[in-house]
Amino acid sequence: MKHIALAVSLFIFSFTHAQVDTSKAPIYGWTHSMVAGLTLSQIAFTDWTQGGDNALSWVIAVDGKSVNDQEVTNWTSTYKFAFGQARLGNAGLRKTEDKIELESVITYKLNQHVNPYGAATFKSQFAKGYKYPAGVETAVSKFFDPAYLTQSVGAGWQPIQEVKTRLGVALREVIADAYAGLYTDDPATAKVEKSKVEGGLESVSDVEWKMAENILLTAKLELFAPFKKIDRVDLRGDTKVTMTVNKYISAMFSVQVLNIEPFPRTQLKESISLGFTYNVF
Repeated sequence: MKHIALAVSLFIFSFTHAQVDTSKAPIYGWTHSMVAGLTLSQIAFTDWTQGGDNALSWVIAVDGKSVNDQEVTNWTSTYKFAFGQARLGNAGLRKTEDKIELESVITYKLNQHVNPYGAATFKSQFAKGYKYPAGVETAVSKFFDPAYLTQSVGAGWQPIQEVKTRLGVALREVIADAYAGLYTDDPATAKVEKSKVEGGLESVSDVEWKMAENILLTAKLELFAPFKKIDRVDLRGDTKVTMTVNKYISAMFSVQVLNIEPFPRTQLKESISLGFTYNVF
């Protein structure tokens, strides 16, 4: 609940300080954007007396958005795909990035700031994921195992051009199969459940802020509090700063934070990369 209170406080502050620019006439219709990126890193040693391990890593990512903005409605769909691997010495290839995220939001423009919406999201991954306790390879996930689907309705706000936030009631389904014991099983029952359905409150906030001509900050904060355990808040945070060096080269810094059941500890992932990007349209 502390996370929700903080998000609401930030929204109220932004709302009270918002200024709306009405000097530009709106442009209606479809707009599309997509950015594809490839990040490579390689190092090799031959008779290097100071020691070291050969290393190779790569990540490919695609981020896209389609928006149909009309006078009384806005339909925004986004998709994010990423996959990457790394090899260190003789350890073999290990996965470093794996993401499938789809989101579609339909908003009815009721007034200048507060608007009802309906949304659906899907999250999963492409390939098997492993942990390596004591050097032993142990599979913990794979495609659609787990998968997270969420449908929600509520009210959305856009206090300033760079910030969008929404709050509503949601239905979340978690689907698993071979790894149901990790993600969907209810330990209070003898049967291993392969799906879990929860109703609750959902808050989603998006930030897209052009900090400078060549620096873009994008952030997403997702909070979900199930009705049965309203004091337990699942949190997903994803922040990325992209600095464009030129038309095809960019540097990126990203931080991902997860705090979701059934895992008791906060998960953190950080990366810094320099790669090739291409704006498809």
